[in-house]
Amino acid sequence: MTKRKYGTFQGLVAVLLILVAVLMVYSRSQRAARRVHIPGTTASQQAPGTAASQQVPGGGEPVQVPGFEALQQGLDSTGESRMNDDMGKTASINLPEPMPGVLLGKVVPERDSLFMAVDERFATRTGMFMHREAYRSFVAMHRAAGDEGVNLVIVSAMRTFDHQKRIWENKWNGRQILHGNISATSIADPADRAREILRFSAMPGTSRHHWGTDIDLNSLQNDYFDSGEGKKVYDWLLQNASAFGFCQPYTAFGSARQGGYEEEKWHWSYKPLSAGYLQAYKRLVSYDDIGGFDGWETARQIGVIENYVLEVDPLCCISIQD
Repeated sequence: MTKRKYGTFQGLVAVLLILVAVLMVYSRSQRAARRVHIPGTTASQQAPGTAASQQVPGGGEPVQVPGFEALQQGLDSTGESRMNDDMGKTASINLPEPMPGVLLGKVVPERDSLFMAVDERFATRTGMFMHREAYRSFVAMHRAAGDEGVNLVIVSAMRTFDHQKRIWENKWNGRQILHGNISATSIADPADRAREILRFSAMPGTSRHHWGTDIDLNSLQNDYFDSGEGKKVYDWLLQNASAFGFCQPYTAFGSARQGGYEEEKWHWSYKPLSAGYLQAYKRLVSYDDIGGFDGWETARQIGVIENYVLEVDPLCCISIQD
């Protein structure tokens, strides 16, 4: 090879190496652009149409959340929430439809990737679980409340069918006294007994707690939230919870909600998921799916799906405007 040809060959090799280096840098920057964050963490903006890869609170592997980019539009560049009461419009979030087993609570949260353990610093005990997306938003809400001197504590979170069955049967069989110091066994008519329990407790297979989207906060007594620290907590939630996607499904009876469970000031639901789950429940679950516990025969008789499961505050539902 002549000296001139050898020099030309070296030049071509150098050009090729430069092109390879440029392509590698471009590829790396594109991958970085697809990373997103959860409220309160630092991150770059996700490329449209990609699934979100997020690091969950308390450690663990990042998970893929289809449709998270729609939810991400409600966050500003710092990751702080700028969402309003309409944040929970599930129709704009392309999440996969829940399976009937999830709707009925017939899952093992420890083995299901939809759920994750709640860090004990947020709860009254260990061993609680929430839907991953709902948990992320709660962590952000907890931090925001703490910044204003309000401490949100999870008393109850995801409940399996078997967990709800223990609660229900303890009340049905008189092992746990009902509200007003009533024993359910003193009520002879099965339908009336079920209605009395249903004032504050759901039948197994019909509880929103099965979904991992709903939590009970700070106390299970309405009067706790009427004064002192409890009132401070409730007032903060009324003012701010919707900014993080949470709503109160069981508000006081009135023109907006005329039946179903009694008011529960402690019960808050993550609407971006639960509103869609409620619609899925209406389509996918029938009375043939509700059974396997004492008193199950009353479910159809009293219309537990129509009169309890679906009877929630309109702000926790998908409305026509959505």
